[in-house]
Amino acid sequence: MKKNTSLNIIFILILIVISNSFFIINEKEQAIVTQFGKPIGDAKVNPGLHWKLPLVQTIIKFDKRILEWDGAANEIPTKDNKYIFVDTFARWSISNPLQFYKSARNEALAQSRLDDIIDGAVRDEISNRNMEEIIRFTDRSMESYDDEEKKQSAAGTESAAVGARLDILQDILINVQSKLVELDMGIEVLDVQIKRIDYNKQVQQKLFDRMISEQNMIAEKYRAQGQGKKQEILGLQIQEEKTILSEAYKKAQKVRGDADAYAIKTYSRAYEQRKKGKIDSDAVEFYEFLKSLDAYESVFDSSTRLILSTDSEFFKYLK
Repeated sequence: MKKNTSLNIIFILILIVISNSFFIINEKEQAIVTQFGKPIGDAKVNPGLHWKLPLVQTIIKFDKRILEWDGAANEIPTKDNKYIFVDTFARWSISNPLQFYKSARNEALAQSRLDDIIDGAVRDEISNRNMEEIIRFTDRSMESYDDEEKKQSAAGTESAAVGARLDILQDILINVQSKLVELDMGIEVLDVQIKRIDYNKQVQQKLFDRMISEQNMIAEKYRAQGQGKKQEILGLQIQEEKTILSEAYKKAQKVRGDADAYAIKTYSRAYEQRKKGKIDSDAVEFYEFLKSLDAYESVFDSSTRLILSTDSEFFKYLK
C-alpha cells in the first residue's frame, strides 16, 4: 500500500515537471524566459510550443499587438503667446521584448515613461508654432468667384497642399522616435495624433470674435460678387427684352404698313370701278362695313351714350 502511494506521488511529480517544461505562445503574444529573475536567451516571438527548464525558469509574456497611449490635455503656450489645451494620443508596440523587460518591466511603467517623452515632444513642438499653424489643417487660400484661372490652378495644386498641422505631427513623431532610440527601451511609437485643441477661456472669446469677423468679411466678398453677377444678368435681360420688343415692333409696323397699303389699293380699285359703273355690290357692302367700323372706333368710348332709331344707317352694323 505504501509502495503504491509512493509511486503515485512520483508520477504526479513527473507530470508537474513535464507540464512545467513547455509553454505555449499564441499569435498575439511574445515572451522572454527568466531564471532567478534574470532574462536568459532570446525573446520568443514566434507562436507555438516552446521549452524551458521546469521550476527554475519563468515565462513573462508581453502583448505583440499595437497598443494605445492616451495622454491628458495639457495647457501649452504657443509662439505668439496664446494658451491652448492640446490633447494627444499615440499608438505604440513592443519591438524588443527582452530590452523592454530590462528597461520598463511592464506596460504600466512603459506608459508612464511615454507620458514624459510624448508630452515633452508635443510641448516643445507646440511652443515653437503660431496659433494659425496649429489649428489649420491645410494652407488652402479662398477662391474668388470670378477668377476662373485662379480656381483652375488651385484645383490642380490643392491635392499637393500640405498644412502646418501635418508638419507638426510628423515632427513630434520623429522627435519621439529619436528619444526612444536613445533610451533603447524596446518600444516603437507608430503614430502620434492630436485628438482635440481647446482654447484658453481668457482668449477664447477674442479668437471667436476674430474668426467671426474673418468669416463675415469673406461672406461680404461673396455677396458683393453675387450682386455684381446679378446686375450683369439683369443688364443682359433688359438688353434682350429691348431687342425682342424692337423686333416685334418692327414686324408689327411692317404688317400694319402692308395692311394699309392693301386697303388703299382696295379703296383705289373700288373707286375706279365705281367711276366706270362696274363696282360690285359685295365690294360696296364690304367698304361700308369697314368705314362703319372706323366710325365706331372714333366715336365710341367708355363714357359715350347714343340714342339711335332702328332705321338709322349708323345702327345697321350694330344689330
